[in-house]
Amino acid sequence: MTVVESCAERLIELLSVPGSKSFAISGGSSPKPLFALLARSAVDWREVRLYWVDERCVPADDDQSNYRMAREHLIEPADIPASNVHRVQTELPPEQAAEAYARQLPDRLDVIHLGMGSDAHTASLFPGDRLIEDRTRRTAATYVEKFKQWRVTLCPRVILEAGNVVVFAPGGDKADALQHVRHGEIDPLRYPAQIARLRDRVDWFTG
Repeated sequence: MTVVESCAERLIELLSVPGSKSFAISGGSSPKPLFALLARSAVDWREVRLYWVDERCVPADDDQSNYRMAREHLIEPADIPASNVHRVQTELPPEQAAEAYARQLPDRLDVIHLGMGSDAHTASLFPGDRLIEDRTRRTAATYVEKFKQWRVTLCPRVILEAGNVVVFAPGGDKADALQHVRHGEIDPLRYPAQIARLRDRVDWFTG
């Protein structure tokens, strides 16, 4: 079984628990095959409320939009009801978008799918961002200097309080960062994905 199949199997298991549940997804290109498997699964998407771990402050139809990617590879193929989709309102200024998104979130997310970059960032929490040390806010707008771009992101509090966290980080370019994230000294300000290690339980799918 491939890493994407293993991750999909775990997410399907979590999303198939009877009753309404909330699910926050990550963006980028890595999740596309994962979303394709989820879309073809037997998950009852009428019971799943969809949220985003982070979003780039671009129009919803922009090529860089995490919402657009999810719409094309998960929402439309799985026929997820529009009323269950809670995107970040990127048509608003970043700070207002973050505040509006916080009001949409449930008290606790049931399932969070996190990704990780080769620099060990997760969500839109990049190395050195002081939001990594914030335990009060649930969402925030943050300017990512590396990409000269504003983003809206979930804050560590939401990740730490979630029911289940699944980290999907395939790709050989992430091997060095993963070694530090999973087995190195705890230093989330340098390796933001270590936030997941601060939880009692997290499922890792790497390789």
